[in-house]
Amino acid sequence: MAWKLYKSELIVGSAFLVLLIAFFYKQAVISSEGNAGQESQAILYEIKETIALKKVWGDKKMIKKLNKIQKMISPSQVKWDRRGKKLKAVFSNLSSRELNQVVEKIMRLGVEIQKLSIKKLGASYSLEFKCKW
Repeated sequence: MAWKLYKSELIVGSAFLVLLIAFFYKQAVISSEGNAGQESQAILYEIKETIALKKVWGDKKMIKKLNKIQKMISPSQVKWDRRGKKLKAVFSNLSSRELNQVVEKIMRLGVEIQKLSIKKLGASYSLEFKCKW
């Protein structure tokens, strides 16, 4: 019978409890939506980056750009082995000026460099370069 005396207080208390539960539920939903938005933005960024790299690596002019490097140095100093979309080049007896030109051209290309080895042999340099695109 005591609960009949406090009927109004029990209704207000239960309404307050439902209000708190609804508030925390809403906060949980909002935070999960924020995380989902951040995840989708990260995925979108990765997709855009992949598309940009695909355009660079699928460039039909890449072979022409690589051939320019081969023609910069005399043929006696270059061993050139290109198979499909892979290249292995060995330059020998390069002066410091020639080495700088070759390395600068290589670094400006949109290729994945697998190996870049420079060795000094007296006054000349040798350069080994492997890449794919």
